[in-house]
Order: sequence, then structure tokens, then C-alpha cells
Amino acid sequence: MSDVTFEIHLPQPLLNLGLDREDIQQRVKEWLVLSLFTESRISSGKAASLLAINRLDFLALLRRRGIAYLDYSEDEWAEEVETARGLNPAETDA
Repeated sequence: MSDVTFEIHLPQPLLNLGLDREDIQQRVKEWLVLSLFTESRISSGKAASLLAINRLDFLALLRRRGIAYLDYSEDEWAEEVETARGLNPAETDA
């Protein structure tokens, strides 16, 4: 995968927080990938690949950033629960 260089303008106070160029580059890349993931434009596997980490590490990153991996509506969640109940015969016999 080849890299492309962009020019980013940042307010000076951000640079006074002790971040170096590599920190900023990593944070911008992470932010962009997380944004694309939360907009459902890329999968978790693609996001992990873009960040050069494995999928489990990507899921841990989501947790650290407070981003839900699964974002079900109430109806979708109810459907999932019903499906799961159907897979457990002990629950349906009760």
C-alpha cells in the first residue's frame, strides 16, 4: 500500500501539548479510520488492516475510544434476542 501526503493546518496550542509529528500522524490516521468505520463505510477487518493491527486489537481500540462495535436499533436488538432464544432449546421448553 502506498502512502499519500497531505498538508494539515493545526492551531499552535495543539502542538504545545507535547505531540510530535508521528503522534499527530497516527492520531489523524486513527481518527479517519474510526470515522469511516462508525459511518459503516468500512468493515472492522478493513479498519484493522488500515491501522496495521489485528482485528482483536481493533476491537480493543473501539472499546478504549468508547465506540460501540455493534450498533443495533431496538427492533434489531429484539430480533437478535429472539433468534438467540430460538437457538437454545432449553429456554423454549421452559
